[in-house]
Amino acid sequence: MGKKVLITGGAGFIGSHLGDLFLSRGYEVKAYDNLDPQVHGENASRPGYLNAEIELITGDVRDAESFAGALKTADILVHFAAAVGVGQSMYEITRYTSINTMGAAVVLEEAVKQRDHIEKMLVASSMSIYGEGLYICPECGESTPRLRSAEQLTEHNWEMLCPTCGNVCIPAPTPETKPLFPTSVYAVNKRDHEELFISVGNAYSIPATAMRFFNVYGERQALSNPYTGVGAIFASRLLNGKPPIVFEDGGQSRDFIHVHDIALGCMLAVENDKANGEVINLGTGRKLSILDVGEAIAQELGRPTDNFIVNNQFRAGDIRHCYADVSRAEELLGFHASISFEDGVRELCNWVGSQTAVDMVDKATDELQKRGLTR
Repeated sequence: MGKKVLITGGAGFIGSHLGDLFLSRGYEVKAYDNLDPQVHGENASRPGYLNAEIELITGDVRDAESFAGALKTADILVHFAAAVGVGQSMYEITRYTSINTMGAAVVLEEAVKQRDHIEKMLVASSMSIYGEGLYICPECGESTPRLRSAEQLTEHNWEMLCPTCGNVCIPAPTPETKPLFPTSVYAVNKRDHEELFISVGNAYSIPATAMRFFNVYGERQALSNPYTGVGAIFASRLLNGKPPIVFEDGGQSRDFIHVHDIALGCMLAVENDKANGEVINLGTGRKLSILDVGEAIAQELGRPTDNFIVNNQFRAGDIRHCYADVSRAEELLGFHASISFEDGVRELCNWVGSQTAVDMVDKATDELQKRGLTR
C-alpha cells in the first residue's frame, strides 16, 4: 500500500484535485472537510466530483478530538482548510481568524502529538500576503511600495507611483524575498498559516513547506460563492445574464494559474526534500489584467464582452499588480506551469456551461458598500 495522506479542506476545489493526483501516484487519501455551506451549499453532502476512493471525514479543524482521529495513521498532512474571501474577511474578522489562525493552531498541536508518524506537512499560503507586488521605478530602481493612498485612488489615479520620485512604476515578477505587507484579515491569516507551519515544523523536526498560491482557477470552483476567485465570479454573473462588475478601471493585473498546475506543484513539494522549510510561489509568471480575464471568459461562454460594468470604485486593501517570480519553484522542484490561460479558460467554460450558479455578487458588493469598504 502507498503512503497515507490527510488533506484538510480535501472536499474543496483545490483539495479534491490534489487528492486525485495523490491517488494516481499510489497514495491512500483521506479528506477532512466541514462542507461549508457558503462553498458547498446548504445541507451539503459528499460532493459528486470527489473521487470514490477518497475517504471523507466531515469535521471542523477547530475540533481537536475529531481532527486527532482523522490524523491517525497519516504519513503526510496537507492543510488547505480555510475561510476564503478577502472582502468578507474585513467584516467577519472573528470568524475568519478563528477558522484560519486558530484552526491551524489546533491542527499543528495534534500534528506535534502524533509526530512519530508524520513525515511531511504542506500548507496553502497565498499571494495576498505580499500586498502589492514588486515594482521597478524608471528613475529609482526596485521598489516595494505599500498601498496606494486613498487620496490618489479618489482621483482615479490607479497606477502605483514611486514613493520617492512620484513616477509611475512598472510591475515586476514578485519573488518570495519581497517584504510582506498583508492588506486584509484573510491575508494576515494566510501569513499566520505559513509562519506557524514552518516554525512548528522546524522546532519539532517535521519537514514543512508553504506554497504561496497565486490566482487559482478551474473546474470545481464554487460558482455560487461571491468571495471565491474572480474567474468564477465573472462566470456566475455571465451565466445569470448579468454583466460582470469590475473595480477601478480593470487594468489591475494578477497571475492566473490552473488548478491542475497547483496540484502538481504541491505534489512535487511533498515528494522533494529540497522544499523542506521553504516558502514557494506557485504561479505562471504571466500577468493578466482583470478586464482581459473577464472578456476571455465571456467570449468562451458566448456572452457579450462589451457591457462590463467598470465602476471606477476601489475597495479597501485592493492592490494594483502582483504576479509571480517562479524561479524558486523551478530551481527547487523543477516546476513550471504547463496549462496556458487560453487553454485553461476553455476547459473552465466548458465545465461552467454544465453548472447552475446562484449569483450572490450584488449581495456581497452591498455588504462591502454599507461598511464603507468600497468608495
